[in-house]
Amino acid sequence: MFKILYVEDNPQNMRLVRKILMAAGYEVIEATNGLSGIATAEREKPDLILMDVNLPDINGLEATTRLKASELPIASIPVIALTANAMHGDRENCMAAGCDGYLAKPVMKNELLNTVALFLKHPPASTSAAAPTPTSNSSSSTPTTTTTSS
Repeated sequence: MFKILYVEDNPQNMRLVRKILMAAGYEVIEATNGLSGIATAEREKPDLILMDVNLPDINGLEATTRLKASELPIASIPVIALTANAMHGDRENCMAAGCDGYLAKPVMKNELLNTVALFLKHPPASTSAAAPTPTSNSSSSTPTTTTTSS
């Protein structure tokens, strides 16, 4: 099972994305600010990170820059900016900070699942299908329990 870290401070957004991803068979781990997102990435070594940009401590772009500058293996984890910043130039700013992808909120379910599948390099998961299985390039070696917060 692929492990996805979602860094998001808005509980409603967190709940919606968690529901979509878990229904598609992904394991979801969560962090509510940039610094805890970095620490969670170091500890959990997810296969993919969804990063909100507007976070309460350091913003998602700074968190991404720090992740990508790390000497640790976490620097190679794909980061997708998932943000309400949808003005001209916002995508470019996210990419310049080291994000590998960009999704504007509100995100549609199929757009989210297709983008996640693209970065995890597997066919898009149907919400009624069994959980996707990692390929040999997956950085996750052992399954862990899904953590959620309300």
